[in-house]
Parts: sequence; C-alpha cells; structure tokens
Amino acid sequence: MEDKRINVTKSSMPTFEEYCKEIKSLWESRWLSNRGNKSIEFEEELKKYLQVEQVYCFANGHLALEVAIDGLKLKGEVITTAYTHISTTNAIVRNGLEPVFVDIKEDDYTINPDLIEKKITDKTVAIVATHVYGFVCDVEKIEKIAKKYNLYVIYDAAHAFGVTYKGVGVGNFGDISMFSTHATKVFHTIEGGIISYKTKDNEKFLPIREIVNFGFRGHEQAFYIGTNARMNEFEAAMGICNLRHIDKEIEKRKLIYEHYCKRLDGINGIKIAKPDKYLKWNYAYLPVIFDGYKLNRDEVKEKLEKDNIYARKYFFPITNKFECYKKQYGSVDLPVSSRISNTVLTLPMYADMTIDDVDRVCDGILND
Repeated sequence: MEDKRINVTKSSMPTFEEYCKEIKSLWESRWLSNRGNKSIEFEEELKKYLQVEQVYCFANGHLALEVAIDGLKLKGEVITTAYTHISTTNAIVRNGLEPVFVDIKEDDYTINPDLIEKKITDKTVAIVATHVYGFVCDVEKIEKIAKKYNLYVIYDAAHAFGVTYKGVGVGNFGDISMFSTHATKVFHTIEGGIISYKTKDNEKFLPIREIVNFGFRGHEQAFYIGTNARMNEFEAAMGICNLRHIDKEIEKRKLIYEHYCKRLDGINGIKIAKPDKYLKWNYAYLPVIFDGYKLNRDEVKEKLEKDNIYARKYFFPITNKFECYKKQYGSVDLPVSSRISNTVLTLPMYADMTIDDVDRVCDGILND
C-alpha cells in the first residue's frame, strides 16, 4: 500500500458545523458581497488580533498590494527584493514603477538594509520589502533610511500574519503592510488579502478604499480608475472562524518545527533558519538550505517525491530571472539571493501534520 501523500502545505479549517453556523445569516440577508456585516465584523476582529489601527480586506493579497501602491500614485523607482513571490515585483511594475533590486541577508533572507542606500537616486519614491517566511525585515534601519530620503515604505507581509517584533504587531511598521490570506497561508479566508495602516493616514489612503470598488465614492461618482478587488462575505465568514483558532494552529506548527529541528539540526550541509529573540514567529514555512549536503536541493526534492512527499523550491527562481523580467533585469548581480534560491527547499509544514509525518520526511532526506 502506497504511503499517504504529504503536501508542502494543507489548509487549516474550522469544523463544518462552525462554518455553516457562521454563514447561516447570509441566507437570510442575501448580502453576499459589497462589504456586508461579515466583512465589517471580520475587519474589527482583525484590528484587535493584528494590533493595528486600520485594516481593509481584499479579494486576494496580490490585488491588495497592487491597489495599495496604486493609491499612492507614485512615479519613479522602487527599491525592492527579487527574493520574493513574483506577485511583489508584478505589483510594482503593473503600477508603472521601476523595480531596483538589492540583495538579501544571509540569516533570514529579507532585504539587506545596508545595501538600500547605495541604490537610492533622485527617482526613488519607495521601498517595497518582503517579510520572508514570516521573518521580519530590519524595520528599524529601513525606517531610518526612509525618513532620511522621504520615501514610502510598503511591506509585503504575505507570510507574516500574526507575527510580532519586540511585542509590536508587524502590520504597524512602514506606511502600509499587506497580508495574504490565501488558502495555503498560516491563516486563510479561502482566498483573500488585507492591508493595514495607521488611522492618521486615513485621508491619505482613502483612494485605496475606493479603487478596490471600481473607483466609486458613493453610488454615482467614480473618482479613480479602479478595479474590483473586494472580499466576499463567505470569505470573511471563513476568516472569522479561523481567527478563533489561529493561536492553537500556530502552536501546533511550532511543535512540528521543533521536531524538524530535532531531526535535522547539526546535519552537515543542512541549515534551518531560526527566529531571533525579538520575534514572535508564526511558523508559516519551513525553509531548509541544502548546501554541501550529500544530495543537492533538487536531488532531495526528487527523492522525497518518490516517497509521495512534496516539498517546494520557494522562492525559485528569483523574480528578475523569470522570462518576463530576464531581458531587462536578469543581469542584476544578487549573489546571496541566487545562492539561497538555488539551495532552498520548503519542507511540508501545516497544523494537522503529525510527528510521524515529520519523521517520514526526515527519514526520506537522511536515509540512503
């Protein structure tokens, strides 16, 4: 009998009964979209959990980031990272901005702030940085640079739901943060995204709340060339349910992570990234570097797949190497990003994973 398939991730879900109870009122109201009661309730709960002042929900994380950038009406260059999902780079370019790539740090794979200032020109208008695998960028150094040069800071926090740094919710850093609530994330609304920002910036970010709904202000006036990026009520209801259980789900993930560390730490050629003491991590992903191990990353991946275990090369390739960007940006020298991209494998990690599952993955890696 073939061993059960172990995927790189598996969505956490409330019980069927809990979700049905949450959506029952939708059959009575028939208000299924356009910011109904569930969306408003969900946003209020999010503000409390994320410890932020303002949030707004979107159909998905990419649209949230794209609309957030659009709302600022920026023109020029944006300092960013190529070690991220292509969504980040696409959101910049689709807004008519020029991405300027800098390399990442060795320890947590986030943008290297020591390289940012060297790339700033009189055309630079913003920094778009990614909290990778839930590891938080050096927000203090980035804020100092941004203030010096009067730049916006936008964080792609797709991986960082529920993360805090020095006790502060990660959505409080920079001007805007975007969280993805896609089904594969540590917290999900089936499909969705969230932006957070400060109350004092309500007027500045009013365009975001209108662009999301075709640019409408009221029913008869459209002030922006907008899009349709609204979260629907069924997704908001899923978010309300999952938010009740998120802390327990993260705790389960922590136990899985710790067992991985127990099995793989200290193995020559294998490196597991660790959160620093200031970070309350969400254990969203398990990135492992295979550099100098008896098998290279691709060989490990292929070996696991023969055992019905599916890890992911995440992120590979770095975004400037994709066909759509290679001609213009492929020659940018990003040695750390390139090396990590060519050696990283995210191993299966989800709340319902068992210790036996972890042992099976580790045995697949370690046994000849």
